[in-house]
Amino acid sequence: MEIVVTGSSGLIGSALIPALLAKGYRVIRLVRRKATVVRPDGSTEAFWNPMMKQIDDKALDNCEAVIHLAGENIADGRWDEEKKRRVRDSRVKGTRFLAETLARLERPPEVFICASAIGYYGDRGDEVLTEESPPGSGFLPEVCCQWEAAAEEARRAGIRTLHMRTGLVLSRQGQLLKRMLIPFKIGLGGKIGDGRQWMSWIVIDDVVGAFLHVLEDDTISGPVNVVAPQPVTNHEFTRTLGRVLNRPAFLTVPAFALRWAFGEMADELVLASARVEPRKLLDSGYKFLYPTLEAALRHLLD
Repeated sequence: MEIVVTGSSGLIGSALIPALLAKGYRVIRLVRRKATVVRPDGSTEAFWNPMMKQIDDKALDNCEAVIHLAGENIADGRWDEEKKRRVRDSRVKGTRFLAETLARLERPPEVFICASAIGYYGDRGDEVLTEESPPGSGFLPEVCCQWEAAAEEARRAGIRTLHMRTGLVLSRQGQLLKRMLIPFKIGLGGKIGDGRQWMSWIVIDDVVGAFLHVLEDDTISGPVNVVAPQPVTNHEFTRTLGRVLNRPAFLTVPAFALRWAFGEMADELVLASARVEPRKLLDSGYKFLYPTLEAALRHLLD
C-alpha cells in the first residue's frame, strides 16, 4: 500500500512514518519545500502548498491512504489574533484543499485519516466524553469543528474518513513532557490550579498503534478518541510523575499566574478539564501498550 503523509516532521509523523515503513508500506511525504526524491529511510517526498492550493498530483495517483497531520503548533507562542488565525487556517484550509483534491481524483484513496484533537470537547469538568459527545465552547472547539467539517468533500466522494481526536501526547521528544519535567527535577513540582481538571493523555507508542489500527480496520470511520483508557486528574498526574522521578510534588502553580502568563491559552489548554474515553478503539479491539499512567511514565523516563 502506498500512503501519503502530511506533517511528517511533527511529533506524531516522526514516530508514525518509521512504523509504516517497517510494516512494508510505501510512504510519500508531502512537504512545503523543495522535495527530495528519495530519503535515506526509503520514503519519498512531493511538494504541496495548501495555502496556495498547490500540490504535486502525481504523488496521489496510486495512493491508497492519506494521513493528514499538518497544522500550526497551538502551544508555541501566545494566542493573539494573528496566531489564532494561523492555527485555524493551517488546519481548516489545508484539510479542505486536500479533501477537495482527493475527491476529484479518478482513483481516490480508500481512506483519509485526519488529525484532530480532544480540544473538540472543551472544558467539561467531570463529564465522561465519548465520540458521540457534542462539542464544547471556546476557540479550540470551534477550530476542531471547522477542521473536521473541512474533510466533508472526501467523505461525500465515498472515501472512508477519520478524525483522530488525540489527547495529551507523552513522548521523550515532545515538548509537553519536557516542560513538565523541569520543575520536578529541581524539586518544585506540583499540581496546576486546583488539580481537579482531567488530563486525557496517551503515550506516543499508542498514538502510532491507534493510527495503524484504524488504517487497517476498514470498519472504523468518523471521529476516534486517541487517548489512554485511564485518564487522570492533574493532581493524580503530578503525584504519579513525582513518584516515578522520586521527586516531591507538593507545590501549586496558581491559575491566576498561568492566566497572566498565557492568557486565553491557559484556560483552554492547561486548566481545561476533558475526561475522554477511547470507546471506538476499545470496541474495535485495540490493545493499549500502556493503559496506565505510571507504566507509561516509567517506559518513557526509566
